[in-house]
Amino acid sequence: MTNYTTYKINKILNGTITGNNNSIEYLLTDSRKLNSPKTSLFFALIGNNHNGHDFIPDLYKKEVRNFVVSKLPDNISKYKESCFILVNNTLTALQELAAYNRKQFIIPVIGITGSNGKTIVKEWISHCLQENINIIRSPKSYNSQIGVPLSTWLINKNHEIALLEAGISMPNEMDNLQNIINPTIGIITNIGEAHQENFISITQKIDEKLKLFTNASTIIYCKDHKQIHKQITNNKEFKNKVLFTWSQESEADLSIKNITILSNTTEIEGIFNNRNYTISIPFTDNASIEDALHTWAFLLFIDNDKINIIESLKTLPKIAMRLEQKKGINNCTIINDSYNSDINSLQIALNYLQHQNQHTKRTLILSDILQSGKSETELYTEVAKLLKINNINKLIAIGNSLFNQQKIFDIKESCFYKSTSDFISNISKTKFNNEAILLKGSRKFYFEKISNILEEKVHRTILEINLDSMIQNLNYFRSKLHSETKIMVMVKAFSYGSGSYEIANLLQFHRIDYLGVAYTDEGIALREAGITLPIIVMNPDPNNYKLMIEYKLEPEIFNFSTLEKFNIAVENSSYTKYPIHIKLDTGMHRLGFTDNEIQLLINTLQKFNNLKINSIFSHLAASDEPEHDSFTREQIQIFDSLSKEIISKTKSNPIRHILNSAGIERFSEAQFDMVRLGIGLYGISALEQTNLANVSTLKSTVSQIKNIAKNDTIGYNRKGKANKNLTIAVIPIGYADGLNRKLSNGVGKLYINGYIVPIIGNICMDMCMVDITECNIHEGDEVIIFGKELSVKKIASQLETIPYEIFTSISERVNRVYFQE
Repeated sequence: MTNYTTYKINKILNGTITGNNNSIEYLLTDSRKLNSPKTSLFFALIGNNHNGHDFIPDLYKKEVRNFVVSKLPDNISKYKESCFILVNNTLTALQELAAYNRKQFIIPVIGITGSNGKTIVKEWISHCLQENINIIRSPKSYNSQIGVPLSTWLINKNHEIALLEAGISMPNEMDNLQNIINPTIGIITNIGEAHQENFISITQKIDEKLKLFTNASTIIYCKDHKQIHKQITNNKEFKNKVLFTWSQESEADLSIKNITILSNTTEIEGIFNNRNYTISIPFTDNASIEDALHTWAFLLFIDNDKINIIESLKTLPKIAMRLEQKKGINNCTIINDSYNSDINSLQIALNYLQHQNQHTKRTLILSDILQSGKSETELYTEVAKLLKINNINKLIAIGNSLFNQQKIFDIKESCFYKSTSDFISNISKTKFNNEAILLKGSRKFYFEKISNILEEKVHRTILEINLDSMIQNLNYFRSKLHSETKIMVMVKAFSYGSGSYEIANLLQFHRIDYLGVAYTDEGIALREAGITLPIIVMNPDPNNYKLMIEYKLEPEIFNFSTLEKFNIAVENSSYTKYPIHIKLDTGMHRLGFTDNEIQLLINTLQKFNNLKINSIFSHLAASDEPEHDSFTREQIQIFDSLSKEIISKTKSNPIRHILNSAGIERFSEAQFDMVRLGIGLYGISALEQTNLANVSTLKSTVSQIKNIAKNDTIGYNRKGKANKNLTIAVIPIGYADGLNRKLSNGVGKLYINGYIVPIIGNICMDMCMVDITECNIHEGDEVIIFGKELSVKKIASQLETIPYEIFTSISERVNRVYFQE
């Protein structure tokens, strides 16, 4: 980027400036993702459920001094040495600044849009070009109204080409992105059903996406997507543009004549400029083949002599578009983000590492950063600064450049190696224990070898938890609430089988108000993992009251015995006004004070001066079932009446809450002061149509494939009978992992390589068998037990149970892998 100061930025934005003229390097839109406070410019964005202006005091304490606001703070005089730029709309200002920066550089800018494959195509093009051309590309999938300007801001004078992706979910959103990216070359990958609910038709959605290419000289696309081809060729504004196409069905600039899928690779024959070419890619699935063809078409179009197209396509990497968090050896946490390494993605990964509160020690294993466009000294001085800001305690640096620049790094515990193999051969000299370890390396350094050593060894069945989907679901429920309504999230029962501190850490990062656990030991584990949020214990044991108070856990009080015993425990502590939560029984008839106990409850509370009523709540019995809606409304009315009586007579001001996940969706008018979100966070809705995303995917791999002769039997008790010659696959998951034995003998089905295949025979403790006769399935193929392809709701229906039981039955011996983009 060019040299920017707050005075210059104010002039660009046509704002009103108050304060000092400071140098700016970084743009900040999320107060939690702060890396370089003194050179960051914070844009106080206003959303449906947040207002960035509320975080200015906290950022000021963290030494941020530069702010773009739509309203000046009331007590601006206390923000000494600060600069405030006043604008009408902070999001518009962010976009205008990024658009200005884009216009300073005359380089090829490739804008990529489409429903699927944008990030893969961007990363694969980068892979093929990066050895010879200095590239800037969108970090991860920064393709939104906020992500695109943050990406475009990164363009500087050293870059020779920019790869930027753009995604939209509503009409008219692309106008802003087009003005920011203003691509010279456009690629549209495909069109699908994602976000279709916001568009009148597929045609409207295509036209909206094509707005990105308004000023582009060239559009690259597949003619076989008939609707895309029609909208492009019918667009009068595109008549003077170069249309570079590929097709399997008709004549095109790149005509695909044959696709041969082998065991681990795909060979593709095509004709370009009347010459025959054959490429090989290390993928066999249809989506990867299409993404590779878009990549091939682009490489042919730019016709750069430096690129060996055939060889580069042969080595296309598997793109982990996500940062993965896994359990490591010796109580470590492994954060694997090793599919690429550049200064921008390093900054994002370090920010994620910063929020792993379960460990006090943070370790970075880093490879050389390739093709930065900066001198080694300049580059690694910037890296060293980032590591210091993010409190890295231990550095393991791998690569010749890092080895040569080791004097720059002022980290007491550090070691430098010239290659990955050098480090692996000396890994026994490095002790890893109770630390968060970030792996950040370029593909050529093969950090997967390091990951394999450091990960805790488990069997091949894993439960993947998509943290992005979880946050999408959180925001879905937030959208149904008033901005002042608090949210409590239930993380009891190992967070519905998804993990404990990992989920709590995420929720703390996203500013949830309360967490709920079932038992004291669950709350203690969260406290010891660095969780500072208020935690309610829903089923406290009087024997653990002393521990609860020691760890600042807040009890649910549901009868007079627990109330009196907890009051005694507080009297014997150093606390006064200790928070408690009163549970009322309004018809669930599980725990709680009933209506005929309310007066005695009030009298008792008035005597116990050491206690403070932080909340009064109740539990809905059937909020997800319409046939019981009159009963649910009656519960809400009873709760409203009883809680008001308690508040009036105790002269307290507690939070009131009764809604669970289904209640938020179906009875949002009764949200009171707080709601309790549980199963909804994991993608289970009380409604038929919902915007909730799948969070959890239980997956395994095919261990072995066998041919079974007619009349032979399969599994225990010979329950699986071959009524013809069969082919079966053995999968390493059984009832000890949480695969219910009632799914045996055709009741349950698994998803493998596009096929839904039935379980055959009885499920074993550690394995099951499936019938894959006439299916194109191989040993090592991925197996989905439940997820997007096979919903938990469907499996629960087969077992005549509920999704809660499916989630919470997954054994803790099944490794949890957390990922987010």
